[in-house]
Amino acid sequence: MKITNREELQKIANEIRISVIEEVYAGKSGHPGGSLSCADILTVLYFNQMEIDATNPQTSKRDRFVLSKGHCSPALYATLAQRGFFKKEDLFTFRGIDSILQGHPDMKKIPGVDMSTGSLGQGLSAANGMAMAAKLNQDTNRIYCLLGDGEIEEGQVWEAAMSAAHYKLDNLCAIVDNNNLQIDGTVEEVMNSYPIKEKFASFGFHVISIDGHDMGQLINAFEEAKTIKQKPTVIIAKTIKGKGVSFMENQVGWHGKAPNEEQYEIALKELRGEA
Repeated sequence: MKITNREELQKIANEIRISVIEEVYAGKSGHPGGSLSCADILTVLYFNQMEIDATNPQTSKRDRFVLSKGHCSPALYATLAQRGFFKKEDLFTFRGIDSILQGHPDMKKIPGVDMSTGSLGQGLSAANGMAMAAKLNQDTNRIYCLLGDGEIEEGQVWEAAMSAAHYKLDNLCAIVDNNNLQIDGTVEEVMNSYPIKEKFASFGFHVISIDGHDMGQLINAFEEAKTIKQKPTVIIAKTIKGKGVSFMENQVGWHGKAPNEEQYEIALKELRGEA
């Protein structure tokens, strides 16, 4: 499946955002802000870029995706359900005691999840291992890893970045969801990681900076990454935390809480274009 029509991709991203709100509301907890900000990124990856098969999730030749910012699992689950890895009805069991859809992704239980994540800072290291294995096996699949801009304050991220460049992992593409907010405030206030572009460049990455909500820019960036040889690529995607829901946009308080019934109804109306 490769969808190239940008309007169709935008509709899918909107459906993913609706599912994010439904999941977090149903579970009465979760992380809507960062899930909403990365919906367009995941849409382009899963519906335009990645070589995957929902009927055979474990095929060895598949592209792989690591959600390093694992707390934004609602967006990943919504994307996987939209792509056909499991039933959309399962999304309403989010964080339920008997649900496979835990607060953080579990590769042993959830079809389509390539890495269990949640401890921030570890995803790029895992993605490096996948990329190195693919090279050793002479496979042509690609590895994608989505990080948060608050997450890259973790030192392990930079150890992994150094390793990715050292081993010339040109089959690896990292993406930074640069929404400029984390749990306690702005990135600058908590632990300033700027300038992100220059930092990754100094570690030996090919760096692409884009609007993370522009489908055309996202597609072009991922296509450009495929042409880069002898070094990994990172896409710095400027996004809006809480994208699509007016009262959540750029509001740090929506990092990790569920909407009440009134807020839930308003959010769905806005995303459905009924407001």
